[in-house]
This record gives sequence, structure tokens and C-alpha cells, in this order.
Amino acid sequence: MKSFRGIMAGTLILEAIVVALALPIVAKLGDGIGTGTGYFVLGLIVVLIGTCGLLKRPWAVGVVAVVHVAMIASWWLLTALGGIGVVFTLVWVYLLWLRRDVARRMAEGRLPGQQA
Repeated sequence: MKSFRGIMAGTLILEAIVVALALPIVAKLGDGIGTGTGYFVLGLIVVLIGTCGLLKRPWAVGVVAVVHVAMIASWWLLTALGGIGVVFTLVWVYLLWLRRDVARRMAEGRLPGQQA
């Protein structure tokens, strides 16, 4: 399952980049980057990048889920950030379903690399 850790880390980095693209929105439409909203977005970027190092741990998926709940809950703070949270939550649901499906196929010996 090392390959899924790489996919999950890549998804977190892409998510951090997309969240960083919300900073100009905070600067233009919000009160500025030096406010609570700006600090929240910056903190979210740091947490997303930092979570990449935790993916070896069994509880890392729970941390990712908490981060996404916080992003969706911030809808009232910045609508764009809530929308990003919804989109990436759907991506993570698909990734976790895919990981479960591959693990099931591995256990059954039905992966193409396992065919002899």
C-alpha cells in the first residue's frame, strides 16, 4: 500500500496549492491576509503539507478527515474555501474507496500482478 501513500501525499500537496490560491481571494474580497481568515488559510496550508509526513501512521486518515471537516465548516468564513473542502472531500472518499477495493483484491489474489 506504499503506492497509496504516494497518491495521498500528492493529493495533499495539490490541495495545499489550491488552498494557497484562495489567498488572493482573502486579500481582495476578505479583510486581508493579516486577519483571522488569512491566518486560517495559511495554517490550513501548513497542516496540509505537514500531514504528508504523517501518512505512514494508521491514524493519518483521521487527521485528513478532521482537516476536511474544518474546511467545510469554514464555509461561513470564506465560501471558496468551503467549496474547495467539499470537492477535495469527494476526492478523498474516492481514494479511500479505491484503497479498500485494491486491498480486497489483493487479499483475494485477483490483481493482475498476482496472476500466475
